[in-house]
Amino acid sequence: MALFDLSLDELRAYRSASTEPEDFEAFWSKTLQEARAHDLDARFEPVDTGLSTVEVFDVTFAGFGGHPVKGWLTLPAGATAPLPLVVEFVGYGGGRGLPHEHLLWASSGRAHFVMDTRGQGSTWGGGGATADPVGGAPAFPGFMTRGLDAPEHYYYRRVFTDAVRAVEAARSHPLADASRTVAVGASQGGGITIAVGGLVPDLVAVAPDVPFLCDFPRAATLTDRHPYREIGLFLKTHRGRTEDALRTLSYFDGVHFAARGAAPALFSAALEDQTCPPSTVFAAFNAWAHEDKAIEVYDFNDHEGGGPYQEAAKLRWLRSYA
Repeated sequence: MALFDLSLDELRAYRSASTEPEDFEAFWSKTLQEARAHDLDARFEPVDTGLSTVEVFDVTFAGFGGHPVKGWLTLPAGATAPLPLVVEFVGYGGGRGLPHEHLLWASSGRAHFVMDTRGQGSTWGGGGATADPVGGAPAFPGFMTRGLDAPEHYYYRRVFTDAVRAVEAARSHPLADASRTVAVGASQGGGITIAVGGLVPDLVAVAPDVPFLCDFPRAATLTDRHPYREIGLFLKTHRGRTEDALRTLSYFDGVHFAARGAAPALFSAALEDQTCPPSTVFAAFNAWAHEDKAIEVYDFNDHEGGGPYQEAAKLRWLRSYA
């Protein structure tokens, strides 16, 4: 696919037309307050993985609604003092997978927590282990339109709340240095990272790669690739509900979380990315509030973005923060 979006100069100046709800902050404050009424109940069970360079813990904690959410905590073998903490969120359809799929960050001398995504984990990788016990109104297959009838019911309200609680759970381990916490993720994981960056005020850095869940008004009409296309196919059947759908989505738009980003950030974008079009990524990057921010641009790449090159870039970049 050749370049299809704005030119790079236009991308650097682009601003989203997404309208922030007047009660955005109140909505999220109430949501997190309700979640924190449940005991976090973070449990870390050692796992025999056969790996000699790391120690792995099977983690369970209480997310949205007090529902059990799974994760892996991986530490460098023999660690005795608190370590910088990297909390990672995964891409659409994936789950926490298997422990040996996540060795990069512990190999760099950091504690690493990867969150399972509720209801997902059946599309790629080693699978997931977290159910989503909440039902909803009729939806198009996938996750993008689950509970689209109202912000209170929307699927990503639960996921973003789980993600904030995941940070709290990971920080509760004695070998995690809560004062040096970083959030990272790619695609859906990047969108979750941006949300966490707007909801958790004391992170030291965030690194969202080719992030999803940004600039919904443009994304839903610019690309016909899934998952964004799920929104259009839902509205194709449910005629006349576009305004209501966009109102719900505005509570979960990365652009509005980015406006509250209080930590240094390293983004990445790919100019041939039809899954997360570059203008939607730049919409969040340009809105990111912290002045210490940078974006890596991969000009002839699709949604794979920078891949291993971006991992190397993050390893170099994070030396300054954690």
